[in-house]
Amino acid sequence: MQFDHVAQQVPDIAEAVEWQRRTVPGTSVVYQDATWALVDSAGVRVAFVLAEQHPPHLAFRVDAAELERLAAEHGIEIATHRDATRSIYLEGPGSLQTEIIAYPAGA
Repeated sequence: MQFDHVAQQVPDIAEAVEWQRRTVPGTSVVYQDATWALVDSAGVRVAFVLAEQHPPHLAFRVDAAELERLAAEHGIEIATHRDATRSIYLEGPGSLQTEIIAYPAGA
């Protein structure tokens, strides 16, 4: 398991990405559309998300087998996302959301 990203809810994706690029020199955009974005800032990946689509969360990357095991252990259905990643969300104390995410082979 390794850290993958932190997700922050924002009202406007483009505005958040532009602010991050101006504020943290060297920020690069990994992905961006109108509903979410992923940027790399100094080696830290930050996802900007809309409140109606994703909770704020920390994400940890695992392989597909580990994702399957954790989903079964917690009785949670795995969601497949439009970028072909698959994940589950676990809710911890104080409503802390943790995403466990697996990328498609080769990604």
